[in-house]
Amino acid sequence: MAALSRPCVRTSLAGKSQSLESRQQGWRLCVKNAFDRLAAFCGLIVLSPVFIVVCLLVWLSMGRPVIFRQKRPGRNGKPFEVLKFRTMSERRDRNGTLLPDADRLTRVGRLLRATSLDELPQLWNVLRGEIGLVGPRPLLMEYLPRYSPEQARRHEVQPGITGWAQINGRNALTWEEKFALDNWYVDHWSLTLDARILLTTILRVVRRDGVSAADHATMSEFHGRYK
Repeated sequence: MAALSRPCVRTSLAGKSQSLESRQQGWRLCVKNAFDRLAAFCGLIVLSPVFIVVCLLVWLSMGRPVIFRQKRPGRNGKPFEVLKFRTMSERRDRNGTLLPDADRLTRVGRLLRATSLDELPQLWNVLRGEIGLVGPRPLLMEYLPRYSPEQARRHEVQPGITGWAQINGRNALTWEEKFALDNWYVDHWSLTLDARILLTTILRVVRRDGVSAADHATMSEFHGRYK
């Protein structure tokens, strides 16, 4: 696909931005939002038995809360509360510090992550218009000041449950690779690309490709790469 115009917001390390032309706007964005919300609504109804089973599994293995909630940056860095099924316990060391992810990730949690069932509650986020089905994955709020201006471009479009980076390596990617793929999506976004990513995601989930990064139970922390 040919390179297209630069998207709408360029975010600096200081948090400033300037308006640029965005591809994700107009009638195409309206179609994307309408499709995403309709699909999320249908998914919540059809998958309601799965929600009940997973809720019971999490509750029996880890207790309450069943849903993990965390502030994440949405489009243009606007914060929202992402929803996931809980996959890790609250185990701590003698000093009260949380143990590493690998020690807190339960067997049920590993199963949910391997099958991507932990992501299902994000259909509520889609229904509320906070994220889309497809887009760069919303990461941690504390990463915002760590991005280079180029890396921060991933926030110029709506985040999503799955994305271009997800189907091209997921957590097996390095941070540099992940951000490069996110920016490629920003520059080449289209309804056709979203459809392609959704279809490919089904295959990736079945194969359980790239669920974890090498030597990590989850993706390692991003400490900043300034280029």
